[in-house]
Amino acid sequence: MKQKMTAAIALACLSLAGAPATAQEAERGAEYYLQHCATCHGLDAMGNGPMAGVLLVQPTDLTRLSAGNDGVFPIIRVVMRIDGRDPLVSHGSPMPVYGQFFQQGPDVALKAPSGQPILTSEPISDLVAYLQSLQGDL
Repeated sequence: MKQKMTAAIALACLSLAGAPATAQEAERGAEYYLQHCATCHGLDAMGNGPMAGVLLVQPTDLTRLSAGNDGVFPIIRVVMRIDGRDPLVSHGSPMPVYGQFFQQGPDVALKAPSGQPILTSEPISDLVAYLQSLQGDL
């Protein structure tokens, strides 16, 4: 019985993983971005925040993530950078400064372009939805 329930939960998560982000998720992500990311990456997410000048590694232009990845949003790399699995030491500590905050909350599954599910937290999922919405025309 327990195995059937676990399988049902896994299938439900995988079915949600392919669902497109909702406007509400992107709106929450925008709020998280303004609160936790804009200081370095800038209000326009182009890497020109007020703290950029004091960082050893300049912040990435987050509006060009897809353009720098052959037109495909690099969801795995973005999730892993935010949650700290792919650390970037930019000012003496791992990026992001607020990584612990983004690791809190319920777990959700996102789907990579390959179809691979990526388990992450809801705040990271919301932030990823916002970052995806910033990608301009290629």
